[in-house]
Amino acid sequence: MKLFEQTRNAMGTVFRICLFAEDQTHALASYEAAFEEIERLEETLSMFRPTSEISRINRLAGQRPVTTDGEVFGLLEKALSYSRMTHGAFDVTVGPLMRAWGFFRAQGRLPDGDELAAARSKTGYEKVQLDPPSRIVRFTAPEMEIDLGAIGKGYAVDCAISVLSEAGIAAALVDAGSSTISALGAPPGSSGWRVHVPDPLQRSKSLSTLALRDRSISTSGNYERFFELNGKTYGHILDPRTGTPAHGVLQASLVAANATMSDALSSAAFVLGTEAGAELVEELNGVEAMWVLSEESLRNVVTCNWSRDIVKERIPLEPSLGRTYRA
Repeated sequence: MKLFEQTRNAMGTVFRICLFAEDQTHALASYEAAFEEIERLEETLSMFRPTSEISRINRLAGQRPVTTDGEVFGLLEKALSYSRMTHGAFDVTVGPLMRAWGFFRAQGRLPDGDELAAARSKTGYEKVQLDPPSRIVRFTAPEMEIDLGAIGKGYAVDCAISVLSEAGIAAALVDAGSSTISALGAPPGSSGWRVHVPDPLQRSKSLSTLALRDRSISTSGNYERFFELNGKTYGHILDPRTGTPAHGVLQASLVAANATMSDALSSAAFVLGTEAGAELVEELNGVEAMWVLSEESLRNVVTCNWSRDIVKERIPLEPSLGRTYRA
C-alpha cells in the first residue's frame, strides 16, 4: 500500500485527502469521487451561491413554507438538535449578526445598539420551523437566513469519508482547512493517523497529539478573523444568545464520532467555555474537549475526558508529510 495525497479548494478553504491505495489509478479514482461529493455539497449548502438549495430556502422561507429535499432537511434537523443540546450556543441562523459585525466582509466593525437589536430580531434557531412528514422549512421572522458554515464542512468531510470507504479505501484522512479532520481506519502498522492540536499563539507548534482512528476532531479559534478597537479584540465566533463575540477562550478542540458533530460542537464549546462546555461533553458518550484560555502560559489549558497528554513546553510540529497532521 502506498500513501497518496491531494488538495483542492472548496467551501472557502482547502480540503486535503490523504489515503493509502494499492496504486495510483485506485487513488485517483477515489480522490475524484470524494472531491466531486464535496463540490456537490458546496453547490447545495452554500449561502453564497444563489443557485444553492440553502439560498432558495433563505429567499422564500420567511414568506411561505418551503419544501426541500431529504438530505438538506436532515442536516437542518441535525443542526437544530445541536442548537437545543447547547441551549443556543450553536445556531445556524447567526448570519444577520455576522453581517452586523462585518465578518462576512472580512473586516470587523462595532455595530451600534439599534443595529445589534435589528440583527438579533432576525436570528434564533427557535424561529426555524421544520415539518418532518412534508420536509417543510419555515422561518417565523422575516429576513432570517441559514448559514451552515459551522456544520457544513464537517458534514462534507463525513460524506467524503463515506465515499472513500465505498471506493474500497481502508485508511484515509480528510482535512477541511485544518479546522476539521476525520480519520478512516489507520495507516498500515499504525494505531491511528497522527494529528496535532496546535498552540493557538504559535500554530506551528503543538499542544497535544492524537492517534485518530475512525474519529473526528474540530478546532475553533479566533486567531484568523478578528479586529481590534480601543485596545479590545473582537473575534468572529459570536455567542448567538447575546449577539456579541464570545470571550474568555482562545481555542476549543473537540473529538467526536463524526465530523458533523465535532464541527458543530467545537463552536459551541468555544462559546460555552469550560464549565458549561464540560457539562455538555460529560453528557455525550465518547466526546473529548480541550480549551485554551489564556495567552500567558500552558497552565491555562482545561480538558474534559481528554485522554492524551498536554505538552509542558511548546514543541515544533514534525514536518514529515503523511505522518503528522495539524488539527
